[in-house]
Amino acid sequence: MITVSVMLASFMQALDNTIANVALPHIQGSLSATQDEMTWVLTSYIIAAAVMTPLSGWLASRFGRKSVFLISIVGFTIASALCGIAQSVPQIVLARLLQGLCGAALVPMSQAVLLDINPPQRHAKAMAIWVMGVTLGPILGPALGGWLTENYDWRWVFYINVPFGVLSFLGVLGFLSETPIRRLRFDFVGFTAISLAIGAFQLMLDRGQLMDWFSSTEIWIEATVAGTAFYLFVVHTLTAKEPFISPALFKDRNFFAGNIFIFVVGVVLFATLALLPPLLQNLMNYPVVTTGLVTAPRGVGTLVAMIVFTRFLGRIDARVVIAGGFALTAISLWQMTGFDLQMDSGLVVWSGVIQGLGAGFVYVPLATIAFGTLASQFRNEGTAVFNLLRNVGSSVGISVVQTLLTRNTQIMHATLAEHVTPYSGVLRSQMPSALASSHGLAVLDGALNAQAAMIAYDNDFKLMMVLTLVTMPLILMLRPAKTPPGAAAVAVE
Repeated sequence: MITVSVMLASFMQALDNTIANVALPHIQGSLSATQDEMTWVLTSYIIAAAVMTPLSGWLASRFGRKSVFLISIVGFTIASALCGIAQSVPQIVLARLLQGLCGAALVPMSQAVLLDINPPQRHAKAMAIWVMGVTLGPILGPALGGWLTENYDWRWVFYINVPFGVLSFLGVLGFLSETPIRRLRFDFVGFTAISLAIGAFQLMLDRGQLMDWFSSTEIWIEATVAGTAFYLFVVHTLTAKEPFISPALFKDRNFFAGNIFIFVVGVVLFATLALLPPLLQNLMNYPVVTTGLVTAPRGVGTLVAMIVFTRFLGRIDARVVIAGGFALTAISLWQMTGFDLQMDSGLVVWSGVIQGLGAGFVYVPLATIAFGTLASQFRNEGTAVFNLLRNVGSSVGISVVQTLLTRNTQIMHATLAEHVTPYSGVLRSQMPSALASSHGLAVLDGALNAQAAMIAYDNDFKLMMVLTLVTMPLILMLRPAKTPPGAAAVAVE
């Protein structure tokens, strides 16, 4: 019951990362908002969650994990309801800000709870359950959001969190025990520095494409603030007696390497998820619900990978499984570099299933190994940092691929247009009407735009494939997980 309760909260928060994206055009029309105003609906949530994530570990240690969990669930549920009843852009932005602040602790705390209530030999199975909630939420979000928006109203995208929140709150209240409270001093300087660094960096990533990156003074200011604040945070952490994030965390080799890997997983997994829906809807003319159904099998692949890994747990080195997962991910991305405008949905489905298998084979053993040698007293901090880097990786990945997509589309369009002339023998023989009227030229230009965009998408998938292959040798940094000091004393509730 503890597992069900905490995973309901975790799934609710993970689902909200993508479920609102497909409803943004409807929200914009309903609230009479501009495109720039609508970006703040997403940006406010992302920045608030990023700033609050590292603080969740300290709060859980200082005030008790159960208390933090309950307050987070209540706040997230109320904020979701406020998003649904919002009547203006400032109202929904403030509600999304509150939603991000309250929801930040749900995923890392659910991971810490599952690690604590299971003995070390069951950590892999516990992490399989946790990964299922964290990964299936973003995958199912677009399909569920599209269905709710089309059949009901965009407000139900937020209202759907209310029953999840109520059930999760009752379960945590009734079944989860409170953890020991540690009298920790709050490092205000460290928290302020890391908050400024993360907030400015996230703002730069979210608004970079809109502001044409470093052609804008705003982006330069945000980059300078982020870099300076991060430098001050590192210096302060290495010199303070009781820093906000303990440097001892990163002395654990597996935890350090695991954070590098989870950053890359965040880049590849979430960047790919961000690319597929617009590709299918804008270029292939798939309806929103169909897009969700075509991408949903990715979750089936992840589920199968988790079942297979937990069944063969202990019989095969987890590092070999991670290497196999990265190889499957690279194969799926190689398949996606062959996407074209005439393909059917089969290629999308099968590449998604293979990528889901790869993600499952990477994510579950990685989460197990990263915490397998980490002492239990660092678990709250560790899960917060682990999930923070996953989120930062996803933000970096999405910003990079979206920027490259826009710029490569323009470059490819210019390159293709060079060959479109009235003297082209192919055009004159096969498309004579295209050059004979303004309507024909407009149709031809639309075809060039679509082809240029598809090439740009394929180039993004190729970049993700190269990044996956380059990361694979870092698996040598990992070592087989051993029982950490004090692990035998971890309470099994």
